[in-house]
Amino acid sequence: MNKEKRFVERNIELSAEFSRYIFEHPEIEEEIPIDTEIILLPEYDKELKEFNLKLGKNMEAGGEKVVYIRIMGIRPKALSRIEKVELSSVT
Repeated sequence: MNKEKRFVERNIELSAEFSRYIFEHPEIEEEIPIDTEIILLPEYDKELKEFNLKLGKNMEAGGEKVVYIRIMGIRPKALSRIEKVELSSVT
């Protein structure tokens, strides 16, 4: 798999996480102008941040409006949100 494809996959995952964040914090969405492209800058992933920053600068150079959103950190993935399970035998 080439490097650019890996960046795209990481951006898809990051975008999904950002969408969940927006759902929980709708006030952030209100601050993002409708006619702008969103560029996520993950501070914890230098390579992806540089890739996305370059992408955003290219978009700006092409006349597009861009808003940069710095993502300071991300929690580890959880496979399940279930907190407790109880088993009982079937007789």
